[in-house]
Amino acid sequence: MNWSLDFAPFFSWTTILALAVPAALIAAGLVFAGMRGAFVRVAALAALIVALVNPVMLREERDPLQSVVAIIADRSQSQTIEDRDDETTEAVEALRTSLARFPEFEVRTVEARSGETPDSDATTALFSALSGALDDVPPARVAGAILVTDGQVHDIPENASRIGFSAPLHGLITGREDEFDRRVEILSAPRFGLVDEPQDLTYQVYESGPSDGGPVSVDIFLNGDLISRETAQVGEETRLSFELPRAGRNILEVAVEEEPTEITDVNNRSIAIVDGIRENLRVLLVSGEPHAGERTWRNLLKSDAAIDLVHFTILRPPEKQDGTPINELSLIAFPTRELFVEKIEDFDLIIFDRYQERGVLPALYFDYIAQYVENGGAMLVASGPEYAGRDSIATTPLEAILPALPSGGIDEEAYYPTLSELGAKHPVTRDLPGSNVEPPDWSPWFRYIDVGDTEGDAVMNGPNDKPLLLLDRVGEGRIALLLSDQEWLWSRGYEGGGPHVALFRRLAHWLMREPELEEEALRAEAVASDLVVTRQTIGDDPGPATIITPSGEATEIELSEGEPGLWEGRLETEELGLFQVANGDLRALANVGPVNPREYREAVSTGEKLAPIAEETRGSIRRIAAGDEVEVPRVVPISGRASAEGRNWIGLRTTEETVLRGVDRTPLFGGFLGLAVLLLALSATWYREGR
Repeated sequence: MNWSLDFAPFFSWTTILALAVPAALIAAGLVFAGMRGAFVRVAALAALIVALVNPVMLREERDPLQSVVAIIADRSQSQTIEDRDDETTEAVEALRTSLARFPEFEVRTVEARSGETPDSDATTALFSALSGALDDVPPARVAGAILVTDGQVHDIPENASRIGFSAPLHGLITGREDEFDRRVEILSAPRFGLVDEPQDLTYQVYESGPSDGGPVSVDIFLNGDLISRETAQVGEETRLSFELPRAGRNILEVAVEEEPTEITDVNNRSIAIVDGIRENLRVLLVSGEPHAGERTWRNLLKSDAAIDLVHFTILRPPEKQDGTPINELSLIAFPTRELFVEKIEDFDLIIFDRYQERGVLPALYFDYIAQYVENGGAMLVASGPEYAGRDSIATTPLEAILPALPSGGIDEEAYYPTLSELGAKHPVTRDLPGSNVEPPDWSPWFRYIDVGDTEGDAVMNGPNDKPLLLLDRVGEGRIALLLSDQEWLWSRGYEGGGPHVALFRRLAHWLMREPELEEEALRAEAVASDLVVTRQTIGDDPGPATIITPSGEATEIELSEGEPGLWEGRLETEELGLFQVANGDLRALANVGPVNPREYREAVSTGEKLAPIAEETRGSIRRIAAGDEVEVPRVVPISGRASAEGRNWIGLRTTEETVLRGVDRTPLFGGFLGLAVLLLALSATWYREGR
């Protein structure tokens, strides 16, 4: 309860002042003149002025406010190392029990988890959590803050003034004092690189805690495959040279050998994501005699900026003799030796468009082409009536690699090309525009080259469900056979045309081994904080996928078929880092969150990072792990600038803030009391004058 004096004047202070000044002059004149009863008259005038001022005695009823204590529990991923998370839980419960004995404290507990900060790389943001816990509390009411953490905090302010309050900040450090950890960090790596071209990367191995600093073994993985095993010196930069095997995303992983005494092996791996860029694909297109669809392949390939096209059309075979002198011909000779002997390996794809054996290429050259495919090359045969004739390329050494040989028959009736059951799942033909209705929403074709037994995968069918488009693997290479020359009807828009661009572009890229078009593929990618696993297959149910998390825990997720040939599963996770996914013989890697998050770069618990700001706020830093037990200091309320720490205690400041509950007003010169005083003063004046 507080007492105070206030005034409630009946007139404005200006009016009262206008009355008080003459009264004061009169009173002064009376006193200095020595008139009888001067002091009585002065008292009467003073009583009158005081009555006008109307003094009031105030009695306030106030209740003290609680001081707010923030307990920030670090639940980031580094706290999962050893027993840190259990130590944190035990410490928080002990603090809450201790603080419950003090009614003057209001306790707010916040759990700060990884990634709760706009800075995606600063994954332990305790001070952001602290600011959020106290954003509605006036600074004068903050008793202090207690951080239960391993000390690896990434958003520590530059100085105490940026915290927002002037109260003690205490850090209770989990983990052991003699911890040892080894980690590897990629210092520089290219973001992009040309496929099959040398690339450079530098990395460094670090050790924290007791260490001899000797050489260690380092394994290098590219897309999950071991490509190198090296020896690196701790604390020194090491350079690595590698080549990207494919276009698209490539994950390079540097793994240092594990030391048995280290606290975690999660940071023994560091990754770099490098996007592979393939130089323009080189395609050799060889056309036979001119025909209606000759320019279809040329226009399609020329429209792809990623393809360098070399196109030859056989306009004048050797047997053609019309008497025109060679030096007067505007045609150039077909450079057969240069293309099919000297530079055949420079091409990524060879296309024969309605080509027939007419003596332009010696039989030996066809053998070179067959070897080129078996050694990893790619070939597409777009056949026409010539494929069924006696000069068919099926009668050359290519016979050994072709997925189907002609039977000699040609069907020339209208039919709709359709997807086979396998083609509905195959990435080359799956979800082609117009294929989801019967008959397909594209124009018919009018010619089909009949064949005998087939090999490989028939992804499209012709009349009477005969194979129309065959895909096959030969040795290390690939080959495709199209048993019609009517694709130009789609490109010319006949009866609405058809998806020739989508189909033949996918076909060309499948032949050139684009990863997205592999029949059997496993992909994993991060979507928000979830891991999405996609299994592409032309087979049956691939079964569950096995996932190994960054912390080493193995789990399985079921895959469900979303559309033909695509199975998908989702794993909800709070972990950050590199996830390994396996299904059958396939493996995939995916990184969730920032690459090489700071959460694991430094895993050894420490109080050094928090010590400066704790000292500036008159707080303390101490470890709470004592053997197998957790020792939490007791809490002591303090006031003002008193010391906030002791041997086994920590201090929290109590506030002097109060809340007003009520006010009683008692006029001191009002009512009968004021009237009595005023009448007494006037009566005393009259009495004195009457004597």
